[in-house]
Formats: sequence, C-alpha cells, structure tokens
Amino acid sequence: MDAERSGDRTKHTRPTTQLRSLALEITGQCQNTCASHCYATSGPHGSHGTMTRDDWCALLNQAAGLGVAMVQYIGGEPTLHPHLPQLIDHALSRGMRVEVFSNLVHVRPPMWRAFSRPGVSLATSYYSHHATEHEQITGGRGSYARTKANIAETVRRGIPLRAGIIHVHDGQAIEGARAELRRLGVTGTIGVDRVRAIGNASGGLEVHNPAELCGRCGTDRAAINPDGVVTLCVMSRWLTAGDVRTQGLAEILAGPEWVDRMAVIPRSAGGCVPDTCTPKEDSCQPSPGVDGCTPDDSACQPGQPACLPKFP
Repeated sequence: MDAERSGDRTKHTRPTTQLRSLALEITGQCQNTCASHCYATSGPHGSHGTMTRDDWCALLNQAAGLGVAMVQYIGGEPTLHPHLPQLIDHALSRGMRVEVFSNLVHVRPPMWRAFSRPGVSLATSYYSHHATEHEQITGGRGSYARTKANIAETVRRGIPLRAGIIHVHDGQAIEGARAELRRLGVTGTIGVDRVRAIGNASGGLEVHNPAELCGRCGTDRAAINPDGVVTLCVMSRWLTAGDVRTQGLAEILAGPEWVDRMAVIPRSAGGCVPDTCTPKEDSCQPSPGVDGCTPDDSACQPGQPACLPKFP
C-alpha cells in the first residue's frame, strides 16, 4: 500500500465490529452468458472451485460462532452446485437465514423443496418484458420464458422473493419489466440499478475503480469465492484479504490485510450498490407469515447486510 493511501487509513477505515452476513459465491458456473454486465465473468465453462462441501460447512460453523445472521448463496448460478440443498440445510441448522440469488432459469424438484423451507428466500434479476431483449442481455436462449415461469412458481409456492431490474442499455424496457413482475405477483420495492464497471462490464481492464462500490463494503459483511478467498464483498473481489482454507474467518477479519483493504474504499453513508441485490436488515421485523423481511417493510433499507452482484 502506497504512503498516501496508508496515511488516509484512519479517515477511511471503518472497522468491522459485527459480521452480520456472508455472501458465499459457491460456483462460477452459470447457464447464461451475460457478456455486458456479469460482475463475476461467470458462464457455462465456470467451475465450482476448490472449496468442498465440508469446507463450506466448516465455514458456516465459524460464521455461526461469529454471530452471522444471514448467508446468501450466489455464483455464477448457485442452483448448479451439487450440494446447494445440503448447504442450505446446514446454514439453517446453525440458526442463520438463507437467501439464494438465482437466475431462476432452471429449478429442479429438490431445489424447490429446499427453497420452501422456513427461513429461506430467493432473489433474482429481470431485464425486460420482451423475450428478445431479455435474452440478448442474458445470452441464454429460452431464459426469458424459464425465468418468468419460475418467478410465477416461486410466488405460487409462497416463497419470499426479491426481484430487481438491471439497466444495461439505453431504451431498455425497464417499466415494462417492472409491470410484468407485478403481474407475476412480485410485491414490494422493485429496484433498478445501472451496470457497474466490474467484471464483464469493466471492458477487460485490469485496473479496478473503488468508486464503483457502495462505500460500505466490509463494515458488516464479507464474501467468499469458490476457492475460499475472502473479500469485503463480491463486488470488491479484487481486494482479497485471506483464504479460509488456511486461516480462520475470525483471524482474517481481524488481520492487517482486512484493514488495508478497508482503507482502499471511499466510505459513504449511502445505500448499497446495487440496491436490487441486497438482503434486508437482520433487525427488520418480518411480515406476518413470512420468514424474513419483505421489501415493503419500512425499516428495511437497501445497503444491508450484503452488497451483492448484478445477476443474470
């Protein structure tokens, strides 16, 4: 770290006093090929990385011991990971809520059973009410009809669902997409976010701009990639702070690399970016009959507890 940045550490660092959520990027594999905006550059040729099921379970045990209240499974497309149902069960057994951020292109019966468990919710991104436009953005043939049908099925089953829209290009049918989500039964706030210059949207540049981040990364969250590497959030994936395969999570969060990475990010009191990908506050009160907060809960504000990616 250069002298100028090191000198600003006191100004910019906000130490993590309570880790409330973990984003677990369990796979880099995805059916879609979102060439214009995928934060993780995931696709059909991505892998599940080197973290085994036992590695993820050991990490969940550590997280529970640290008081983490929510785990979010992401990717790539997390439903492609062979052990997702077991990882959901393990997190629930340790008293943590679970959100699965899925493109909802294909949901197998075992997944529906896992998603229907108390304490589990889903999140997804949507792009247009026109099939051609939606599939041009996702790069997935048939993705529009499949995602639309599985959103309807999620609502029919009574599974809590958050949906957001990513504004990828000018003239995109944003309002049409929002209206269609309403017709499908999606309730609560449907946020819209622009593409961030991270991953595929960076144009292949090796230089990353911390200004693209929300400014709250690392304050109450952390992210783990498929190889066990820890970052402040999935959007700040180049700011690595350790490896859970060789260090304990608590050790990493208290270590000098974590402090150094925190110092890089310009701090902001604003909401998380993108708002559409953020689980709600752990302190929010759920609506009657619903496990976890709904987007309409007035106390739930975007930006907490985990800033997560634009998803295909």
